[in-house]
Parts: sequence; structure tokens; C-alpha cells
Amino acid sequence: MNFEQLTYAVRDRVALITLNRPDRMNALTKVMEREIRDAMEQAGQDPQVRAIILTGAGRAFCAGMDLEELEVLPPDDIRAQHWMRPYDMNRRADYQTRYSYFPAVHKPIIAAINGAAAGLGLIMALYSDIRFASSKAVFSTAFAKRGLIAEHGIAWILPRLVGPGHAADLLMSSRKVSAEEALRMQLVNRLVEPEVLLDEAVAYARDLADNVSPRSIRVMKRQLWEAPYQTLGEAVAEANQEMFLSIQSADFTEGVQHFVEKRPAMFTGK
Repeated sequence: MNFEQLTYAVRDRVALITLNRPDRMNALTKVMEREIRDAMEQAGQDPQVRAIILTGAGRAFCAGMDLEELEVLPPDDIRAQHWMRPYDMNRRADYQTRYSYFPAVHKPIIAAINGAAAGLGLIMALYSDIRFASSKAVFSTAFAKRGLIAEHGIAWILPRLVGPGHAADLLMSSRKVSAEEALRMQLVNRLVEPEVLLDEAVAYARDLADNVSPRSIRVMKRQLWEAPYQTLGEAVAEANQEMFLSIQSADFTEGVQHFVEKRPAMFTGK
């Protein structure tokens, strides 16, 4: 698949998706929006890919929606049919909307946040499973300063990561948050010096690809994203069923054997 506004590469079972409009701080356009979803689905369906990294070219991760497109955005764009994908009965409906589809990708998504992450750029980072950030990264919800509201489910996901007080502060003030503050409030998982950010993210992704059962990650990711809708009893019941299935899996057999035999794992994801 050829892309205009991002690059896509697979190496050592890691897919690297790089937003590629550095002259515009990787501001999101309709073309880029479609391409990100296509690239995520391509990586999700590729049996040679076990982990996905999303990052930006140049000095920004994604500065939000391109203002040239925002200025002429029709009010009904948010509900336009051309943004809708065919409904997948095997996926939770919550994770099939315009930006909330990251959780439905069965592989871990690591956001390597190399610079500014604002508006829709921040939303993409939040829907990723793990967030590595450059020590020079800056974060902002941005919406209130554009006369907009908490878009695309950010009012649901942000309090779950940073707590309701921090979420209200970030949404209502739209202030800029440094990388250090983002780490303190658990907006990101890890801070890395700018020159080694991508190397660190790739090393982490390759460790997942080489040493962890793809089947385990697939199930665990679903468990984590299903949990907000479950009671504790429902989560335990699901875990018990998944444990029953896991013990019968090829990856469980390999997980025991490679440990006993003191050799590298050769997981198949089955």
C-alpha cells in the first residue's frame, strides 16, 4: 500500500508508522486520517507484525488538525458517512468510531511522542497502549482555545489515565504541559532523551515481538480495553475462561518449554 502523508515500514516484526508532514508539524489532514487507519489495519492484519510504533517526522508528533482544513470544516463532517467503516461484529462498537479504533487492533501500539502532541495528536497518543515521550515533548488538548469541545471520546479516556481533576484542568485550560509534568500525572509511561527516543521505542517493541506470546498480548489487550465496561466479577469470569483456553494453547506449551530448556522463545501466537 502506498501512502502520501505517512511512511510505513516493517522490520524485525515491528511496524513503524511515521506521520510525514514535518513542515506542518504533522498536522492532521483528511488524507492523513484515512492513511493512519489504513496503516493500522494493515499492520494489525499482517502476520509478520507483532508490535506497532506510531511517531512523527521532524520536531512534532502531531500538532492537531491542519488549520487550513479546520477553517473550512463543515459542521456535519463529524457525522459524514464516508468516515464510517463497515461494522465488525467481532469488535466492540465503542472501538469502531473515527478515532477510537486503536484498541480494536489486536497488537500493542506504542506512541513514540517526539514533539508537540496537541488536539487530535494527543487523542491518538491516548488511544495507544503505551506512550514513550521525548523529554522535549509538549502536550495540549487545545480544543477550548479553538472554541471546540472534548472530541472523540477524550472526556472518557483522559480521566482514566490522569484522574478527573487533571483531566478537567487539561481540557478546560488547554494549557501546554511539559514532558516532565506529563510523566508525573501518568499521561505518558516513560521519558526518553530526544536523540534515542525511537531507538528506545523500537527496542521495547522488538522485545515484545521476540520474547512475549502474541496470543497473550492479544488477549490481554482486549481484557484491558474491555475492563472499563465490566464489573469485577465479569472481569474475573472472563479471565477464568481465557485461562482455560490459554492452558490448551501452543504458546503456553512453548512458554513452559523454552523456560525449562533455557532457550529463546519461539512463539507462534496460537
